[in-house]
Amino acid sequence: MMNHPWIIYLTAYLGVRIHRARTAPTRGASAVEWVIITAIIAGVALGLATLIKTLVEQKQSEIQGTFGGGGDGGDGGGGE
Repeated sequence: MMNHPWIIYLTAYLGVRIHRARTAPTRGASAVEWVIITAIIAGVALGLATLIKTLVEQKQSEIQGTFGGGGDGGDGGGGE
């Protein structure tokens, strides 16, 4: 099973990729940059959640005003 051509190919390919990753100059974001990026994304998400909550509460107040506060909850259904 270990002599299958695909296994040999994948082993060689991964070996080359790992070697390149270990010997390549440092690229990408550092830990501090990741923290900053994450904080910005979290701030935007929090702002959007607050905006959505405010809009939903405004619509809720509008609907309650239109229907007079919801009433007594009805008479229980379609009886005679």
